[in-house]
Amino acid sequence: MAEEAKVKLIEAEEVRQRIAELKKNSEDMAEYIKIGERRENLAKLENLQAQGDFWNNQNKAREVIAATNAERAYTVPYDALLKTIEDAQVMFELAEMEEGEARQVAFSDTLAECDKADQYFSKLRMQSLLGGKFDQCNVFVKLHAGQGGTEACDWVAMLYRMYQRYAESQGWKVEEYDTQVGEEAGYKDVYFRVEGSYAFGMLKAERGIHRLVRISPFDANKRRQTSFASMETVAEINDDIDVEIKDEDLRIDTYRAGGAGGQHVNKTDSAVRLTHLPTGIVVACQKERSQHMNKEKAMNMLRAQLYEYYEDQKKAEMDRFYGAKSENGWGSQIRSYVFCPYTMVKDLRTETETSDVNAVMDGNIQQFIESWLQMKASEK
Repeated sequence: MAEEAKVKLIEAEEVRQRIAELKKNSEDMAEYIKIGERRENLAKLENLQAQGDFWNNQNKAREVIAATNAERAYTVPYDALLKTIEDAQVMFELAEMEEGEARQVAFSDTLAECDKADQYFSKLRMQSLLGGKFDQCNVFVKLHAGQGGTEACDWVAMLYRMYQRYAESQGWKVEEYDTQVGEEAGYKDVYFRVEGSYAFGMLKAERGIHRLVRISPFDANKRRQTSFASMETVAEINDDIDVEIKDEDLRIDTYRAGGAGGQHVNKTDSAVRLTHLPTGIVVACQKERSQHMNKEKAMNMLRAQLYEYYEDQKKAEMDRFYGAKSENGWGSQIRSYVFCPYTMVKDLRTETETSDVNAVMDGNIQQFIESWLQMKASEK
């Protein structure tokens, strides 16, 4: 008979060191995120909101609320971290008073509380990497099939599912705007919006070319195929950011939205496609049954894309004079997903990799996002 597995005893020193490490990490984090300054800023912002004339200027009020939420994004998890560490300390002190099995159970519960503190710390660490101007914003995403024909269209569908699963894990909402289906499978293009705290800050790490290597399910000879798909991200900008769109620069096309057929088929030209003639930027929305609503959503997406377009132009002009190195996001592949002859997902920018390709396709991409954000932070 096989020997029964022995239960590892938890020593008091192990728990004591774990709590001491959490305390040290919390002190370092407080200094790094300047928690004292954030508390002062938060108090001032909350005082502004308590004033009777706060809503007289709605644009200013929205700015104050956004700034308040930004400070709370740090102070709330930091306070939760401190409270959890304090609870773990009390639990440990009580556990030391126990004996035998009760002592082991109490130590185990204390370590579980330490695990909870680690989660708060991880959230703060991620927050500290997201300090961009629009990182807190929602994001518009476009997936586009590249080289690979039907295989590439299927790859877009796989990526779309991956990002949907990732959004679910973050508690974000995904709103599909428009799709162009492939001739045999998948999508040529997918436009969608992700709504949630720091959606743009996270998903901007995914912008670039994604490469797939696998045995094609569409090839009768079962040959290995390589396919490409691109991923674009644009922050959904606030209403108070002015982007001029002249009527004469805009071409508006309406068409019948796709549907499942039967009683649900759309019998009116409710879908809207907007083309900005000077830049060639095209956006579309067919989600809503109302043409007016589809146009409004498409205009929001166009405003966001035009803002980024003009900002990119300014940056390119600065690069001409100062020689700054601009990121070549669209000219290079950022990640490879290999299904055959071995399994591996590797980010070529950070060298982060995993062999669990199925988990990645189920939305487990946080490790790649964090590695990229840490790399960009270290460059600064």
